[in-house]
Amino acid sequence: MDTIKALLVILMSSVLVNNYVLNKFLGICPFLGVSKKLDQAAGMGTAVTFVMLVATAVTWPIQTFVLDKLGLGYLQTIVFILVIATLVQFVEIILKKYIPALHKSLGVYLPLITTNCAVLGVTINNIKDGYGFLESMVSSLGCGLGFLLAMVLFAGVRSRLDSANIPESFKGLPVTLAAASIVSMSFMGFAGVVDKLFALSLIHISEPTRPY
Repeated sequence: MDTIKALLVILMSSVLVNNYVLNKFLGICPFLGVSKKLDQAAGMGTAVTFVMLVATAVTWPIQTFVLDKLGLGYLQTIVFILVIATLVQFVEIILKKYIPALHKSLGVYLPLITTNCAVLGVTINNIKDGYGFLESMVSSLGCGLGFLLAMVLFAGVRSRLDSANIPESFKGLPVTLAAASIVSMSFMGFAGVVDKLFALSLIHISEPTRPY
């Protein structure tokens, strides 16, 4: 039960508090480029989540059982990029074969997942934070869901901007960046919620079971 609570805190923190787009500002390129339409945003978010999960499942054992054992930790970034690039090619082949409409709508942004710093950042930070395999997978799932949530929310915001009466000087990129900053600030309110959940879980864990 204690393990489940710890994993839940990691998941909620990754989705809401440590959101890689809105808090750490990683993966901004697809966030701004593929958030104009809801279906594209959802498709990109799902693809990135899948890549994050599989990349973590592959890179964590490589780091733990190969690079660390052989003293080759300095090759971490290169190896992880190669793994992510291979996975992105795999995802692109699947989308092209089974969901050609989504593959076409994503366009150049799908191959850009290869160099998406959010995916690379998740795999590296899981190692840096000292997470075990299960914790790393939960963290990656949370980061992927956080990326998906940010994409879908901002797609809704941008759809409203299209029908808004915006001053000429603010149209285009300026209002998009301003809206992104407001969405990012709104997520700061979740920090206290997750901290409270974490504190309550610690209190419950530390208190001994009392006989009734």
